[in-house]
Amino acid sequence: MKKLSVRTRVLTGAALVAALGAGTFGAVSASASTPAAAPAAVTADAADGNLMQSTHLTVEAVTKAARATLDAAEKENQRVSVAVVDRNGNTVVTLRGDGAGPQSYESAVKKAYTAVSWNAPTSELVKRLENAPTLKDIPGTLFLGGGAPVTAKGAPIAGIGVAGAPSGDLDEKFARAGVATLAE
Repeated sequence: MKKLSVRTRVLTGAALVAALGAGTFGAVSASASTPAAAPAAVTADAADGNLMQSTHLTVEAVTKAARATLDAAEKENQRVSVAVVDRNGNTVVTLRGDGAGPQSYESAVKKAYTAVSWNAPTSELVKRLENAPTLKDIPGTLFLGGGAPVTAKGAPIAGIGVAGAPSGDLDEKFARAGVATLAE
């Protein structure tokens, strides 16, 4: 039998110690106990005033509105992007029409966000900049025509933004077509 070198014996010993250590660690970890009892879930109901109901559009309704918006623009040979956001400003659907410019996507999202945030068409909000020019500095907003809010019982529940047409008036006209589809 050949005698092993010191280096080989040291490396073999180190590997053996590492393997035993890993096995011991695994056994200890596997047998670790969980806390005896987790606290019971806290319940809340509408009667105690801790809950609030909100209205949101279904994905089907949002998609229908976005498609109607894009169709209105395409009928006038306009290449636009459309975005629909929920009441919290989260993007739900975006459609980039054939040939729409690369900047139109982000602009549509920002217009929709702006419309739902202030519950007003963005063309109206542009007028507010005269008295409050720093409004335009709020992150995520875009004060150009092309955004329209969707409301239920007077409260904003979504926003539709359009970008890419030659003017904000046209963008907003198409956004309103999407809003009108939801009223049908």
